Formats: sequence, C-alpha cells, structure tokens
Amino acid sequence: MSPVYIDDFSAYLGADCDRDSTLAILRGEQPAPETDKVDFKPSLLPPNERRRASESVRLAFSVCEALYFALPEDARDLPSVFASSGGDYRIFDTVCRSLLEQQRQISPTLFHNSVHNAAAGYWSIASAARSASSSIAAGDFTVAMGLLEAMAQCLSAPGRCLLACYDICPPAPLNQVRPISRPFAFGLILNAQRSAASRARLTLRFDKSSESESTIAAEFLRSAFASNPIARGLDLLSALALRTSATLTVPASAGQNLELSLECLS
Repeated sequence: MSPVYIDDFSAYLGADCDRDSTLAILRGEQPAPETDKVDFKPSLLPPNERRRASESVRLAFSVCEALYFALPEDARDLPSVFASSGGDYRIFDTVCRSLLEQQRQISPTLFHNSVHNAAAGYWSIASAARSASSSIAAGDFTVAMGLLEAMAQCLSAPGRCLLACYDICPPAPLNQVRPISRPFAFGLILNAQRSAASRARLTLRFDKSSESESTIAAEFLRSAFASNPIARGLDLLSALALRTSATLTVPASAGQNLELSLECLS
C-alpha cells in the first residue's frame, strides 16, 4: 500500500492527562495515572447530545477533539474511521438485561447508543462533518484493520482522514469473556500528502512471519494497558512521541501481522 503521512496524534491515558503529560507518559518519563473511569465531557456536543453520550462515545471524543482543535478551521471536515474491538459493552449489557425483564422496555437513548456507529454519528453532529465515515470492529485485530481502513480513505480521495481507536471496560459478566481492565484510546490524523504539519511517513504491508509484536512502549505502559486490544497502538504512539523511526508489527489476523514502517520527519 502507498505510504501516508501522520500529521498529528492523540491518546487517552487517564482523565487528568493533558497533551504535555500524555507525551511524557508515552516517552516513558512519568507513570500513567491509575484510573479506569472515563471522565471526559465533549465540548463540541450540544447539551442534549452531551447528556445522552455514552462512556464509549465520550472516550472516542477525548481523542477526536484533541486533534480537531489543532486543525485549521478549513481542514476540519474530514473523512473518519471509528474502530472499537467490540463496541459499547455497557450499553449492550443494559439492553440485554432489559430484555430479560417482564416489561422489556428499552429507552430510545439506549437503543440509538447500542449501534456500532454511535460515536461516528455523534461526531458528525459535533463537527458538522459531511465526509464519509466508517465504523469497524475486528476484535483483537481492530488496530490493524482501523489503520488499513483509514489509509484506504486517505488514498482513495487524496487528503486527510481522522482515525479514532477506542475500547472501554466491559461490566460483569461480559468482562469474563472480554477482560479489559482499563479504557484506552488513540487518534491519528493521516494525510495522503506531506504537509507542513506532517510528523512521520507511514507505510503498511502484510507480514506472515511469526515475529512477535514490537516493544518500543515503556514496560509500565504495556503492563498497564495489556488487557485492552486498542493498546496494540502503543508502540506506534510511543515512537511518534519519541520521534523515533521504527518498524513495528501489530496482529492483523490469526496468522498474519501488519508491518508498520514509520519514518519520523524532522
């Protein structure tokens, strides 16, 4: 696949992390905060939508808004890709429990938040985006599939694309089959052309070798977010924060990796 450029990136490592502390954590200079609660209030959403937004939507917005406000106003109507390994587990749990009750009453808010493209829908309202958007779920391979989809969006209609990858913690009993202990999210602005804002050049290719995943991210980071499949983007984020060129791998299927060649730009 032809290369693209990474113009900007963001990550959610905890409720109290601003951009500077996020970069310091990704560089391994300070520990990640110990929290499993998403306490982000989307500033772009109107009050009614903000009240209805679920935890999963708020997590996605935490990385999208950080990138949105860094863009020039005339560049904010972006194609987008929203990638979550399983969607809004807490909403699914509530809906399933409601179906077991005699009345079986499900509120319209719960219902419209249950669809996998809920975050994309809220984002289109918040950003007034009119461009194409995709919402995908690929289990443990979601980071690789999200990158592929976002790069395809960039290259099919050359320009920028917003990628948001995110996963919240499932409640019991879902956490027995999907044991995610900490929420995690990251966002990228990809660009088909190099711009003045470009931080790195990214090339992807499939690799059937049995090489293990790369380990650029600090050990405490990999340990803290090990249970979250979206944290497979940590090495990419850490390399960007460290401004280090690297060849990384993330799993793309049961027998295949996606190799990421990252060339950081001066």
